[in-house]
Amino acid sequence: MIIVTGATGKLGRRVVERLLERMPARRIGVSVRDPRRAQGLADRGVRVRRGDFDDVDSLVHAFEGADQLLLTSLDRIGEECVAGHRRAVGAAVKAGAGRILYTSQMGASHTSRFAACRDHARTEDLLRDSGLPWTALRNGFYASSALQFLEAARGTGDIALPADGPVAWTGHDDLAEAAAAILAGEHRFDGPTPPLTGPAALDFTAVADLATRAEGRPFTRTVVPDETFREQALGHGVPAATVDLMLSIFAAARDGEFASTDPTLARLTGREPAAFESLLRDAWSR
Repeated sequence: MIIVTGATGKLGRRVVERLLERMPARRIGVSVRDPRRAQGLADRGVRVRRGDFDDVDSLVHAFEGADQLLLTSLDRIGEECVAGHRRAVGAAVKAGAGRILYTSQMGASHTSRFAACRDHARTEDLLRDSGLPWTALRNGFYASSALQFLEAARGTGDIALPADGPVAWTGHDDLAEAAAAILAGEHRFDGPTPPLTGPAALDFTAVADLATRAEGRPFTRTVVPDETFREQALGHGVPAATVDLMLSIFAAARDGEFASTDPTLARLTGREPAAFESLLRDAWSR
């Protein structure tokens, strides 16, 4: 059985859908914090069990029978994140899982400027020490993050953000297809994969050009000093920890941590990954 954690989230639910195209529902299980949110999957024959990353016993029960476990990274930062992953890895060992696939990120490193990439590196260490076979899906930076940064610009026409660098923005649909292909045994990786990225790395100056073309109206790019960005975000009620996390993304991008592109995602999915312009057009047409 293949068990997917975070199956009601943006990536996890897409992975489950891609798996359902490949195999009977009885071969798929999900571990979710609130099983009521996965009732639709249960109705389709998917095994749904409660799995709370703060409750090891619940995870052991949710992971029972897992030939493979997709460990979807937690939306937490720092020790809180790594501790949750540590509990999940320990539960997978206790449940006798055959292999863990973990949704890591390109740029995962103990020395990354981006806090989340440091958490990914620590989690990969946990997997390395677990004694289980494992795969770290080095996912390209989610394009949805760029779209969130662009929300204000939809109204103003000005992309006013800190200095950045090229980022290989990558769509959830392509990454979910790749994860499902690996889980289904169509491909195999031991340890970290190559970067699973979109076709091009773009900075926000290039994104402004794409937005201009997509919307048929001009978009400009204004570089906002980090401290000014911090003050503005805090003034809008954004928590300080969240502001620091956002600024660390831009610092890492300036250092080129997310600039590489790789053909592996295309090979896994059998198609060219979606370009950022098409993801932007789709998001802004809604």
